[in-house]
Amino acid sequence: MAHDGQNAMTESPVLPDLLGLTGAAVAPVRALLATATDRVREMVTAEGRVSGALLEQHQTAAHGLAWLATYAESLTQMQGWAERLEAEGKFGEMEQLLHQIAFGEYLWQIYGGLPMSQTEILRPQDIGLTQDDQRAMMVPEVMRLTQEGNSQAARMRLVALMQDNAGHATFGGTGLDEELEMIRDQFRRYADEQVIPHAHEWHLKDELIPMEVIDELAELGVFGLTIPEEHGGFGLSKASMVVVSEELSRGYIGVGSLGTRSEIAAELILCGGTEAQKEKWLPGLASGEILPTAVFTEPNTGSDLGSLRTKAVKDGDDWVITGNKTWITHAARTHVMTVLARSVPDTNNYKGLSMFLAEKTPGTDEAPFVDEGISGGEIEVLGYRGMKEYTVNFDGFSVKGENLLGGEEGQGFKQLMQTFESARIQTAARAIGVAQSALEAGMQYSLDRNQFGKALINFPRVAGKLAMMATEIMVTRQLTYYSARQKDEGKRCDLEAGMAKLLGARVAWSAADNALQIHGGNGFALEYQISRILCDARILNIFEGAAEIQAQVIARRLLG
Repeated sequence: MAHDGQNAMTESPVLPDLLGLTGAAVAPVRALLATATDRVREMVTAEGRVSGALLEQHQTAAHGLAWLATYAESLTQMQGWAERLEAEGKFGEMEQLLHQIAFGEYLWQIYGGLPMSQTEILRPQDIGLTQDDQRAMMVPEVMRLTQEGNSQAARMRLVALMQDNAGHATFGGTGLDEELEMIRDQFRRYADEQVIPHAHEWHLKDELIPMEVIDELAELGVFGLTIPEEHGGFGLSKASMVVVSEELSRGYIGVGSLGTRSEIAAELILCGGTEAQKEKWLPGLASGEILPTAVFTEPNTGSDLGSLRTKAVKDGDDWVITGNKTWITHAARTHVMTVLARSVPDTNNYKGLSMFLAEKTPGTDEAPFVDEGISGGEIEVLGYRGMKEYTVNFDGFSVKGENLLGGEEGQGFKQLMQTFESARIQTAARAIGVAQSALEAGMQYSLDRNQFGKALINFPRVAGKLAMMATEIMVTRQLTYYSARQKDEGKRCDLEAGMAKLLGARVAWSAADNALQIHGGNGFALEYQISRILCDARILNIFEGAAEIQAQVIARRLLG
């Protein structure tokens, strides 16, 4: 470290033996997590089992444990990323600073207060930890990182390095292999050339994404990326879909979410469908000729899918569906609806639910629903507008008997659960893309805008915002890539996918909010794209499982 002012200005703020310091910090965090898990388990256990009533009573503690576990896994994956880059000779100054700032900040938050939301700061005592437990984590390496890791000098230096590639989607090495980086480059160019120039106009006019864009995505293979080759797809990894979703969402979350719909519909059919259903539906989904929509949520159920009321009643060999659904994305011009409905009489829980592949005629903006027995209307929304949201009302809507997924009743919830890992990995990827677009918008504005005789980016608090955006984006990336790798290796990853989604949604909102702050009054003007990015970011903490539901799911896994 430098000992005089002149050297301090010229030497890099990267800490000596950084990988040694961060490597030594992981174990104490893991030990603290183990202690916290034991303490929370004591709070919520009755008669040797985790009690639902006690879990609700101690909800803050349970959800706080989920957040602590998310931070622990995030730092673990950042360490793995840094070590891989070091082994490849790619752990440059920018990567070192991202790594150092991440550890410096997250370790301090674990010690003093971890933000579950803007007004909910988790304190150690909330999860049963004592001052002695906290002090046990503060080994010399952790103390060094918390004192010096996330310094103003480190943030300023990181942002100075970032200015060299302000227009690029990624700051620092991502640690992906060559094939995935080639895929990233392809879709980065597409987003830059075909999406970003038009996204804001689509948003302001509240228009459906043009069919020409959907056709182009189909030609690029987006809809069949992970569908096996024998069913007309490319058979690529979930990691490839993460990269594609990230880059397209950087352009516009609506475009990035188009592929997600086909991905989840295909996974439903691959995991739960009959061979005949796979042959009928998968090639069309892969080619983009068949556009799907998911029809699960009802007006009074939200995340409580077990209490769905929409009914499916046998009519000869076929089915008739009656009930109301809401928040149905891209419902108008799609060809098939994956509908979750109650087909088993006298049930009031998830065991009575079945999944149907309900065929429909594509509609338009003006006439979204044209088939007999189905109606609905548009829900006007703040953001996430490119596919539009709808209410859907079934009144004796007919579904062919052959379109009961898997040909078996009562399996709908189980079939849907099989897609949750992929859905949450996808949502984390979309969150990264939205956060990245916020970072790039904020950075460009801070370079272009002068105040008091210099560019905004030269003010430490502006630079600090940009540095933390870049750092948290990289943290979320590594957690998301890890989840995708687990999925590709056939390992259970609902815990990791949930963590990636939980953190990614918070990071996207924080990045958008801070980028708008950098814009000042102009950020509040509709003409600036950051106003759209802020609206788009807000949905990420709600769909595919609200943050509170996500924390609950993670906590149950940790405590079970």
